[in-house]
Amino acid sequence: MEKDTVSTGNVYVMTHSFFSDVIRIGCTPGDPVEYARLLSKNSPGDYSLVFSLACNNPCAIKKKIREYLNAQEYVNEFYQVSAEAAAKLLKRETLRIAITNEVSAD
Repeated sequence: MEKDTVSTGNVYVMTHSFFSDVIRIGCTPGDPVEYARLLSKNSPGDYSLVFSLACNNPCAIKKKIREYLNAQEYVNEFYQVSAEAAAKLLKRETLRIAITNEVSAD
């Protein structure tokens, strides 16, 4: 599960098969692809990883991105915004924070 005190890990953007115009933004200390599989296994529908960044303080980055998207918040970790817009925000925000790896699921 996600923790707000992850010192290194991944911040991610995922889509869900039931919601074409809604994305999920979060952080995980592990592999975001595996995390998407775990989420899919434990809920109806499927999650797909759109974009992730391995970095220091991924939950701090997630919080910043959520602040930018607050007006478009849908429910909890879900936002009604394009995955491309969220990925651009992630890239911009992580320019200020050390990135260890970048993964795109295109």
